[in-house]
Amino acid sequence: MGHTEADLVQLLHTGPFHLALRTALAVRGLPLQRVQHHLAHRGIKVGVTSLSYWQQGARRPQRPESMKAVRALEEVLQLPGNSLIRLLAEDSEARADVERPAARSYRSLVEASGAVEALLGELESPLDGGLHTVGHHERVRIGAGRELVGRASQHVVRAHRDGIDRYLAIHHGDPGCDPSRVEVRATDNCRTGRLRWHAETGVLVAELLFDARLRAGETYLFGYGFEDGTGGPSGEYVRGFSFAGGQYVLQVRFDEAALPVRCRRFAQASAGAPRGGRSDLTLSGRHRTVHLVEQGVRPGILGIDWDWA
Repeated sequence: MGHTEADLVQLLHTGPFHLALRTALAVRGLPLQRVQHHLAHRGIKVGVTSLSYWQQGARRPQRPESMKAVRALEEVLQLPGNSLIRLLAEDSEARADVERPAARSYRSLVEASGAVEALLGELESPLDGGLHTVGHHERVRIGAGRELVGRASQHVVRAHRDGIDRYLAIHHGDPGCDPSRVEVRATDNCRTGRLRWHAETGVLVAELLFDARLRAGETYLFGYGFEDGTGGPSGEYVRGFSFAGGQYVLQVRFDEAALPVRCRRFAQASAGAPRGGRSDLTLSGRHRTVHLVEQGVRPGILGIDWDWA
């Protein structure tokens, strides 16, 4: 599969490390033996087998000597300083390549995370789903009873392993949500597979099957949604990210019979951290919506909350 400079720029931003390295090698047209020669010129000894393992994702540079080699690779491949080192650090910090469900408190996030891991285990899915988000546009609807009526997503992902053919979408309803009554809709380029839920935390995991089996580096666009309406009043919508990614857009639409008096965007480094990056959002008069746009998602939490009169 051909790679372009644009692909390389994107992967240096989103990762993972091994796919960014593989793409850099392809774009620069350097065989591993030549790379090894350049490194040796700099006094760094690395075997071709090790370089091959690194760009396949079979092994990761960890020792001080290996990290020195990675810094030298940035020079050999004419990459920005620390670009590969940063991806290694982010890959190490990330524990799961799934977007975590919406959360209303630190306790609920912890409980929901445990439920998610158990449900993923039932679906025989590894925590690393083999996909990174390139772009995600999410639309949330709040009903006349102040409840979360539903949400819809247009999602673009990139595979970082061969053979990926599905995505596990996670829905976490508001307190009182009955996940057994939540409807899953596969709208574009996918179909619904198995469903699993955890009643106590209101978590539902839906398997979305792609129309194609992806190779490493390929992107895929698909659409899906959840029709809820089973929970109590909603006061916020939160999205957690374990990995750095591309653009994320969140839009919240309110029923004309239930309009909030104030809306704000916020960000958190983690569930237990204080909320920062606060800014007021103006509710549009005609369409009754607010939104946020994050051009380059970092690991952490983004969301919109609102106050009712």
